[in-house]
Amino acid sequence: MPVHRPGSPRLRPLAVLVTALLAALSLALPLTTAQAASTPSRGSAYLGMGVLAHDGQNGTPSTGDVTQTEGVDVSGHQGNVAWSTLWNSGVRWAYTKATEGTYYTNPYFAQQYNGSYNVGMIRGAYHFATPDTTSGATQANYFVDHGGGWSRDGKTLPGALDIEWNPYGAACYGKSAGGMVSWIADFLNTYRARTGRYPVIYTATSWWSQCTGNYGGFAVNNPLWIARYASDPGTLPAGWSYYTMWQYTSSGPTVGDHDKFNGALDRVVALANG
Repeated sequence: MPVHRPGSPRLRPLAVLVTALLAALSLALPLTTAQAASTPSRGSAYLGMGVLAHDGQNGTPSTGDVTQTEGVDVSGHQGNVAWSTLWNSGVRWAYTKATEGTYYTNPYFAQQYNGSYNVGMIRGAYHFATPDTTSGATQANYFVDHGGGWSRDGKTLPGALDIEWNPYGAACYGKSAGGMVSWIADFLNTYRARTGRYPVIYTATSWWSQCTGNYGGFAVNNPLWIARYASDPGTLPAGWSYYTMWQYTSSGPTVGDHDKFNGALDRVVALANG
């Protein structure tokens, strides 16, 4: 017959199991909550979302003799934009987020896209790519069908493909360099077939090197919009000897994301006209 000695608590198997399970849950729940909090909701991505986290910030452009034209880019998280204030500050062109993947359209798109046009700016639309959700062709069609089209009116810039770090998971969306290049080509070719224009490619050199193997084949036809928050745009991705646009800060006046067009206003008009 078992003897229970004083000072030696009897261990009941069920109590031990419950205690172990509660301990495991107490360790797992905070981690799950932290992971959920760190992953943004689908649709909330925007141009340059990953730049600060991956490339950092190192100064702003210095004033000089190079002729450049100020621009901005906006998305749903900025809401209704004070376009007249931006115009009065010297901003002359703008890009507005239209779509993401095939599951999101910007609820402020009309105010942002038409509002910039109405104050006199040359404007365009951009698409935040999610290569892990649907094909490039599918997303290009979704973009064109939801505000990303183009017309030769001298006021509409070609659509832009925002291809950068994945805010929802693995940086390269689970694709090999070759797979990423194929996805991008699928988007670009479909957009060209739908609109008659080659779209602009927005990216950062470090992401492009990591996720496309620094592929240089798109530079012949697609204007480059480079992202780098520093005093100069730095080394460009392979193939491009110059940038067309440069997103240089996420902390500018009125709206945070400000850009330089590499040329005077007549060059912005030339890009709009094709």
